[in-house]
Parts: sequence; C-alpha cells; structure tokens
Amino acid sequence: MASPSKAGAALAALREDLVGDVFAPGDPGYDEARAVFNAMIDRRPAVIAQCVDESDVVRSVRFARDLDLPVAVRGGGHSVAGMALGDGAVVVDLRHMRAVGVDPAAEAVRIAGGATMSDLDRACQPHRLATTGGRASTTGVGGFVLGGGSGWLDRCCGLAVDNLLGVELVTADGERIHASGDENPDLFWALHGGGGNFGVATALTLKLHELPEFSIALLLYLPEYGREVTRTYRDVIAAGPDEASGAALYMTAPPAEFVPPHLVGTRLVAALLTYAGTEADLRKLAEPLLALPHESEVVGAMPYADVQCMLDDPPGMRNYWSAEYLTDAPDDLVDAFCASGESVPVPTGTMHALFPQGGAIAAGPHEYPVPYRDAPWAVHPFGLWEDPADDERCVQWVRDVRTAVRPWSTGAVYLNFIGDEGTDRVVAGVGADNAQRLGQVKRRYDPDNVFRFNHNIKPI
Repeated sequence: MASPSKAGAALAALREDLVGDVFAPGDPGYDEARAVFNAMIDRRPAVIAQCVDESDVVRSVRFARDLDLPVAVRGGGHSVAGMALGDGAVVVDLRHMRAVGVDPAAEAVRIAGGATMSDLDRACQPHRLATTGGRASTTGVGGFVLGGGSGWLDRCCGLAVDNLLGVELVTADGERIHASGDENPDLFWALHGGGGNFGVATALTLKLHELPEFSIALLLYLPEYGREVTRTYRDVIAAGPDEASGAALYMTAPPAEFVPPHLVGTRLVAALLTYAGTEADLRKLAEPLLALPHESEVVGAMPYADVQCMLDDPPGMRNYWSAEYLTDAPDDLVDAFCASGESVPVPTGTMHALFPQGGAIAAGPHEYPVPYRDAPWAVHPFGLWEDPADDERCVQWVRDVRTAVRPWSTGAVYLNFIGDEGTDRVVAGVGADNAQRLGQVKRRYDPDNVFRFNHNIKPI
C-alpha cells in the first residue's frame, strides 16, 4: 500500500493526465459514478477513472499498479455480483468508450469495450446483420462476450464467444496487446469464457450473420396451464429449426399494453418464441402454443434490436440470480420447474425461465472453456425486486429453484447468469481441466491477480 503522500500525488497526476473524469470518495458525482445495475451492491472504490480511449485505460492501470491497488473493470455494470466495483479498487470505467464499427462486406463488427448490447444491435440492424447478444439491451458487450454469451440467436449463430474474432486488451502491466487465433492464441482461448481475468478489453471484433427478418410470439397464460404450456413449448423447440428460441417463463404480469389490466401484478405463465425468420413461418411453428387457452398474444415481425429491449429492467432494482444447466427436460423436470414457478414471489420483477440450448451451441467448438455447451436446456431463476424487505424471500426462492432442479443438472453453469457462488461454481463454469489451463494463462498475464473482481481465476 502506497503512503498517503504518494497516493495523493499520483491521484493529482491522474486527474491531470486522464482525458476522462476521475472520481474519488468525497468528490461530487462519486456516488453516481459507483452506482451499478444491482442495487444490492454498495461498494466504495478508491478511484473511478472514466476512460475515453485506450490511452486513458493504460494510464489508469499503471496508476493502480504504482499504488499497488487492484483493478475492477466496468462496461455495462450489469453483473449481478457487482463485479464492476471493488472496495478500495481502481475502477476502469469504459462507459464513454462505446463506438461500434460495422464492416458489412466482411460481416464483422468492432465494438469498443464500454458499448452496450443496444449500441451493437442498433449499429448492425441497418445492414440486416446481427450476432448473438444478451437478452437485455443495457448489458455490456465486453463482459457478456468474454463470459460466454447466450441470447436469442445462440441456437442459430452460436454462443457469443463462438463469434469472437479478436480482442484488444490492456494487461496488468499496462501494455496493449491483441489476441486472436493467430496472435497470442493461448490468451485468445482463455478469453472464450474466462471473463475479465486477463486484462481490460478495450475492443472486441465479432463475426456477424445475415438477419433479414426476425419474429416473435409472446403469449400469456393463467398459471393453471403452466405445465401444459411448458411441455408444449419444449416440444415446439425440440421439433423446430435452430432459428427458433425463446423461453417458457413464470413472472408477475407487468403494466404493459399486451397485459389485460385485471391481470397486472398477478402471477402468469408466458411462452416467448423467437424466430430468426418470417412471421408466416413463426406462426406455423407457434400453432401448438396458440391453440392453448391464453389471455393475450403478440405475434409478428419485429426488429431484432427492439426484441432485445423487451426484458429490460429499470436500474436501481435489487437482484439475485442463479442457474442450472440440464441433462434433459422430461416431464418430471417440467413438473419441478412449474412447481417452483407457482411460488415466484409476486408482485416483484422476478422471472423464472426455461431456456433452450442445442443447435449451433452444441455444434460449436468444444475446445473453449464453456462446459455448459452440451446441455440442451437451462433453468434460470432471475430474482428482481425493489423493497429490501423482500431480500430474504426472493434470495431463498432462487436457491430453492436450484435445489428443485438439481437432480437433472449437468453440474456446468454459465457464469454470466450467477453471482458470487464460490470457487467450485467458477470451476463448474469453465470446466475442471480448463481451470488448470486458465490458471496458467492468468499467471502469464496477471500473476498478481490485479484483475480479481470477477469470477476469479487465480494464477497457478
């Protein structure tokens, strides 16, 4: 730890040298700068450096190393575990670095490290191109991709990391490097699921796919139809093409146009069928779901970037999430899923989702540290609420869901879907054999574990 005089002089120099803004405790704007998506997170970094370019990132990392301080990296700030912040850390805040450059001829896109999913999707949409993105437009692209990346397009386009072409990184030594299949290949491998353990990703290049049309069917049902709806959705996906995805959901009905007013605030079941194709083909696919008694429906073509906003939640809510990846989804699993859904805390923003995998996910490259690739289904209890008085019941509900579906669990997990659940779950998220190799890559690029505010891989 540096002396107070050295720390003060270094901070003054950082304020002078950084193009972006610098916040320390007591500064006006400090509390606003440290607020993240999950309102349960209340951490006090030593310094928040709001970088505007790669040179600012280098200066900030070198500042942290000079004072022997750890570094947290903020992109979208969407991590449920609050990994964008660390008590006493230097936060490299990338939110001003949001440029997106689309190369239609190459079907590739370069995204700056602080860009959100909305930045990416809106830039690609005029070209009728897209790549696998998260299911909320406010999610940061960098953390999403480096953690694996699951979304509505993953069954036809693969996981986000399957589309990763290159990463520009600032290492723990404050050096700029590039990782790709030809350049620093071990690091490039580690970035396919190893998260932010190896440096600050200042830009990523991703492969794009043609997406001329996108369609959805969103249907709401009363809870007593939950088992029939979930089984039907499962069967539709199993018989359908890889272009089909979506989720079966339990939730509190929101005050939205597609919800009958008398059902707002009540527990409902939803079937969301997304389709990378035409409305006519979607309607054929959705016929079994449309045949079930439902309270409302939204069926039609919709721009993909607009669909990406459908599950956006307001900032300032309290969050606790987890997930289990499944060997299969037989009827007894559906029964367990629905039993948990019938106890979803209401009225809250909590959702209980059954997501399909398969398709291009399972067919993708198996050498990367994403061991959940072969699971055909995932259960994702997504606790979201406003009142701190609901903390205990909502957190316990999420934990109870995991317990209920664990008999069908593969043991693997997508780390972006969970909070801080301990070292064993980190290993489950990358695979035991991969964890050893990741630790060796970590030793090379971050031997002092400077980047530790993440699903941490310790250097070995």
